[in-house]
Amino acid sequence: MDLFLKIIAAAAMGMMVFYAWRSYQQWQEHGPKAEKGDWQAVILPLALVAGLVVLLIAMVR
Repeated sequence: MDLFLKIIAAAAMGMMVFYAWRSYQQWQEHGPKAEKGDWQAVILPLALVAGLVVLLIAMVR
């Protein structure tokens, strides 16, 4: 029974990868293209989150 569940789980993961790959290809072809200033809009929130994590780690030590 254990082998059967592993086979079913592997088949399910394979199907998820297949559908995710098809969605990825469609998004790459028809998705929005990056414009000037997009990276700056992403870097600021990421820097704030990283700063918060560093602050929380410093508070725990």
